[in-house]
Amino acid sequence: MIRVLIADDEDMIRTALATLLALEEDLEVVAECADGETAVSRALELRPDVCLLDLEMPGIDGVEAAARIRQRIPARCVVVTRHARPGVLRRALSAGVDGFVPKSRPAGDVAAVIREVAAGRRYVDPEIAADALSDERSPLTDRELDVLRAGARGETIADIAASLHLSSGTVRNHVSSILGKLGLATRQQAAIAARERGWI
Repeated sequence: MIRVLIADDEDMIRTALATLLALEEDLEVVAECADGETAVSRALELRPDVCLLDLEMPGIDGVEAAARIRQRIPARCVVVTRHARPGVLRRALSAGVDGFVPKSRPAGDVAAVIREVAAGRRYVDPEIAADALSDERSPLTDRELDVLRAGARGETIADIAASLHLSSGTVRNHVSSILGKLGLATRQQAAIAARERGWI
């Protein structure tokens, strides 16, 4: 039996998926979680073979949950998402995610992906993979990306400057350059755009 943990903050989707996967003879759903933090703690406790993680959950997202799980136990992780952005795929793969599937796929397909990754293989939805290959590269410098990372949770210019050992004026210059390159009005918009594209 392949032991599966499911994490999705949408109750109806999580319950429906658990019910459908439980009909498969070789799959056993050992836990259903509503957020990323719970998924990590339950995975460490139950040590499932495969964790099926929704990308967008409250607190930590599916990619971060997968990274934390993979650091501690040998569970395989599959991320499912409604918005399959190519940048997120790159971030997921670099975090050690084993599968990446859009929520539009039928439950039978998801079961097949679970079997694939449980057998030690990786699975990336072909459409997402094709989009990722043609997706744009970051126009931002490494230092500009550092500034976005350091301010991703709304930290002040002074906080960012202190954490990166820069002056506040230098950080402001980097922020101005970032906004100009991306054609955006605020640092928050830039951080969201960079995260969605998998740059940070």
